[in-house]
Amino acid sequence: MASKQARAVQTNPTASQQDDEESRRAISNVEHHPLIRFIELQDKQNGVTEVQIPVPYGSIAGKWFGPKNVRPILCLHGWLDNSGTFDRLIPLLPPDVSFLAIDLPGHGYSSRIPDGMSYFQVDCIPLILRIMREYGWSKVSLMAHSMGAVIMFIFAALFPDKVDLMIGLDALKPLSFYPDRFPERMHKQVLKFIQADLRNQEKSEPPSYTYEEMMDRLYEGTAASVSRETCPYLLQRNIKPSRKFPGKYYFDRDNRMKYNVISGWSDDVNAELGKRITAPFLTVKATDSPYPGSKEGFDQMVDILKKANPKYEVVYVPGSHHVHLTEPEHVVPVVVDFLRRYWQKEMDVVSKL
Repeated sequence: MASKQARAVQTNPTASQQDDEESRRAISNVEHHPLIRFIELQDKQNGVTEVQIPVPYGSIAGKWFGPKNVRPILCLHGWLDNSGTFDRLIPLLPPDVSFLAIDLPGHGYSSRIPDGMSYFQVDCIPLILRIMREYGWSKVSLMAHSMGAVIMFIFAALFPDKVDLMIGLDALKPLSFYPDRFPERMHKQVLKFIQADLRNQEKSEPPSYTYEEMMDRLYEGTAASVSRETCPYLLQRNIKPSRKFPGKYYFDRDNRMKYNVISGWSDDVNAELGKRITAPFLTVKATDSPYPGSKEGFDQMVDILKKANPKYEVVYVPGSHHVHLTEPEHVVPVVVDFLRRYWQKEMDVVSKL
């Protein structure tokens, strides 16, 4: 079926949308750094199209790879990352498959939620539904890393009839917390969130660094999970030029996300969620990356999924938590084989491009 025409996007911009546009213009002014130009050139060579998806608080930004008339695999990144995390993996995947890698709220070029509000992982569940409605999808295919894979797991359990394929990269299920520790953890998170929210409202510029220092901070902050060579792929959508110190940059992500309220239910709830997932499901686990929670909890969920879903599989590959970014050649054969068996082209999509 021919792709439908895009509906007109409303345009009285909100304050948040105006701030987003100002940020994008500012980011465009840092072209003088060669690594920034390098990433821009790669996007151009890979035929990447920037997209904006309207939401009540502004817009969700994303990068569309591949044919524009094919329903894409929706890609969700990890905590404090952005859509750039897929920049080295997607170009190595089959060219007839489309991918839409988005920046989750508060990350990358996407809008922040309003002041005074806090981030919940489960808030991204209706976001996926909103994107599906915006593009006219009856089904969604998903590929996700880390926190994004947790969001994918929850969505697929709540809406099993809407998911036709899912690929999780180095994460599987929501973390579980001991009941006696959870209240104190939440207590601390709320207090830290309030401090971060007040700092946001001051509109003061965060500490700034040279580009090379930003690379060092990202490399060290991920415990070398992101190699220095691949830091620019995440920095591209994570930084903004300093107005105070020419030649320096600061992290532009929303610091409230450091204290988001993560899923805190029990292993029993996770088990029930896992039993509801019916779509073909691939988990790629990096062998040099720690298990979120515990290896025992991971293995138990793998057993639950295998018993409930004959199309579930887990494959182990050498590499760090960001292996899909740093060493995508380890991930590509596994994902390509999975797509060959389960991906089906669907051309009934709403073109927004």
